[in-house]
This record gives sequence, C-alpha cells and structure tokens, in this order.
Amino acid sequence: MNKPNVIIIMTDDQGYGDLSCMGAADFRTPNIDALAENGIRFSSMYSGSPVCSPSRASLLTGRYPGNAGVRAILAGHRRASGLTSEVPTIATALKKLGYKTGISGKWHLGLKSECRPSANGFDEFSGFLAGCVDYYSHIFYWGMADGNTDPTHDLWENDEEVYDNGKYMTERITDKSVEFIRRHKDEPFMLYVAYNAPHYPMHAPEKYMNRFSHLPWDRRVMAAMISAVDDGVGEIRNELERQGLTDNTIIYFQSDNGPSRESRNWLDGTEDPYYGGTTGIFSGHKFSLFEGGIRIPAILSWPKKIERKVVDTPHIAADIFPTILEACGGDISEYTLDGKSLIPLIENKDDALHEYLFWEMEGQTAVRKGKYKLVLNGQLVEGEPSRAEVFLSDLEADPAEKNNLSDVLPEICEELKAAALNWRKGIEENWENKFQKNYINLT
Repeated sequence: MNKPNVIIIMTDDQGYGDLSCMGAADFRTPNIDALAENGIRFSSMYSGSPVCSPSRASLLTGRYPGNAGVRAILAGHRRASGLTSEVPTIATALKKLGYKTGISGKWHLGLKSECRPSANGFDEFSGFLAGCVDYYSHIFYWGMADGNTDPTHDLWENDEEVYDNGKYMTERITDKSVEFIRRHKDEPFMLYVAYNAPHYPMHAPEKYMNRFSHLPWDRRVMAAMISAVDDGVGEIRNELERQGLTDNTIIYFQSDNGPSRESRNWLDGTEDPYYGGTTGIFSGHKFSLFEGGIRIPAILSWPKKIERKVVDTPHIAADIFPTILEACGGDISEYTLDGKSLIPLIENKDDALHEYLFWEMEGQTAVRKGKYKLVLNGQLVEGEPSRAEVFLSDLEADPAEKNNLSDVLPEICEELKAAALNWRKGIEENWENKFQKNYINLT
C-alpha cells in the first residue's frame, strides 16, 4: 500500500461564514476554496468545543475533550498542564505506522514537558506553546508567565527556545510547513499546520491589508489575516504539486471554533464587543454552544480518493482521527475513540452517523440528534445570563436557533435532556477519576 501523506490545517477563531466557499461575499479565499473544489465540504461539521484548547484536543485524540483530559482553555505559563501521552494523538498512532510527524504553529495543549508536542507523538515542532502570541515579537501577554504579570517569549524549535523577531507568524508557519514537506517528501508524513490567525492580536502586513481597503477596519483586518492563511495554504499545495505528492495527500481543514466577540480584538482600547468575524446565519460565537460557537468551516481533500461533494450530515472533529488512521492502514480498534471513521462517506457508501453528538462548556451542555438540538443553560454571549434553561431547536427548519420548541415538543425535549445529562455525568466521572489530579495547583 502506498500510504497517503496527511496534512491537518486548523485556523483559530474563524467563523463559519469567513470563507468564500462557505458564503463570505466581501473577500475571497481561492486556495482554501480549491480544496473544496476537489473534496468534501462539510456544511454541518462541528468542533469538539467552542474554545480552543478542548477543540484541539478533540481533533488530535478523536475523543470528546473531557475524555481527552482537556475541558477548558489552558493556561499559558510554563508550569501549565494539559494533554499527556495517557491519551494517544493521531500523531502517536501514525508514528507507529512509520510516519514522520510534525507540527508548525500553535500548540495550546500544555507547556509542562510531559504535555508538549514531543511527548505527544510529534517528531518535530516549530511554533509556540501558549494560546496566542504577538504576531511579530512572538511574546505571550495573556494569562501571563509563571503566574505573574510579566510577558514571556514563546517561540520554539522542538524543545529549544528560538528567536525570529519581526517575522509575521502566519508566514512563518507556512514557511516551516513547506520546509517539513521538502525534508520528508520521500517518506510518509503527517503534518499539523496550526495557524493562529485570525485570533487576536489583530495583526496583518500592509500587503494583505491593501487587498481589502474597501472594507471597514474590523472586517478589513479579519479578511487580511485570513487571506494570509489562504496564501499559505496555496504555498503548501504548490509544494505538494512540485514534489508530485498532491494526489495521495489527505488535507483536512477546519477552524477550532466560532469567531471571537472579545473586546481585546480591538487595538484602540475600545471595550465594545468585536464583530469582525461572522457566523453566517447562526446564533452565538466563541464560548457558546449555539451553532455559531461550534459549527465550523471544514473541508476534506484527497484527490486520489475523494470526489467533489457537499455533505450536510452532522459530523464532529473527533471523526478525523479514525478517518485518517483507517486511510493510512491503521487499526481503529486499538484506540478508545468517540469519533467515527468517515471512510464509508469517502467511498460513497453509507455515511457513518452518530446517534447523538454532545458538547459541554462550563455550565452549558448540548446534544444533537438528527435535526434536533438541545442546549441546556446555553449562553449566546459569554459572561451574560443563559438564554434559557432548556432550548430545543429543529435545525432543518430553524438553523439560526431562533425558536425554542421545548414546550412544543416535550417528549423530544425530555429524551435529549436525559441523554445530555447522562453524557455529562460520564464526562464528570471520567474527569474526576483520570484527569483532574493533573491540574491541581498547576494551572
């Protein structure tokens, strides 16, 4: 078997409507769109969480975040705990199959030595470990270093701190990704390209800002940052083409969660909510379990195997681990997974349906079954009171979740509520028994 190469591309706080192939009309993303032109575009793909650390853990482990040991945004200081080898990643699994594994970009799954990429299956790492950095100085300012108020520099080559002052982080992630492909073109490889754009701070070089001079500043800088990512995806695809690797390379693209409303996205001290990103028609943003927080742009490309199609069946990012593992010749039964392989979908057979999909975020819990979705204590806006104790939607008729059907469909409401609470109970028990000890006095 000629094993396929694997590239997983993740963006940061990019809304469902912030790709032209997903409906953006005010800017174009031609290189990411090209993946969809020869692949599967998911119109109902979900992240594992509405915030970044749990979402990333879910994608890499094939589990719900709580079953991976990462339930919240992780601290950025150098004692911070996170993901450990107790839960295998897709990199760990592919390394056993002879793959060279690497990550370029954002980690945000723990800074302690046992939580870093090298301890979680990655042979090579070039990027930063915390949740966000200044795009040019690569300094982390939020949450602070070692529990105090001082900033800390955060740029690494494997476990060695390096300096590349003035290099725009998005372009650096792309450059390091291309270098990785060149070095490993003659062996099967798995590369995780974790862009931090368009997460704050809102930085973009003039050449990208000039492309969107017709847009208001908030939208202009968002478009510029995403355009830099799109150029990077184009460079990665061009390198695959130069090396003759395009047809047998799996590329999966997604955002980690919905767009941020945080006032820190502004650069002028404005404390108003930021509205540069868009969820399209959906309600909610980052931090919310309504659709805008967890329904994400997602594309799966594998020219050798996949025909162009749009898939509306609901899937979740945890499905990518078993999909890739099976595609690469691995045995899914060797791993404890919440995701399901999408190989039947790729092969135009029966789609792998989840009876239920679940989410949690602090006091919020959500479940989807078929066209119905229930959100318990759901917040549209972080820090504000919940929209309703129980909110039931028919997503086929009301994808924007405008109408609460909990009183109209009480039997469906009770079924989904019981399923959600039972799942949440299992997550809590698993957390207490297996993972909570790792976080005591460490974050």
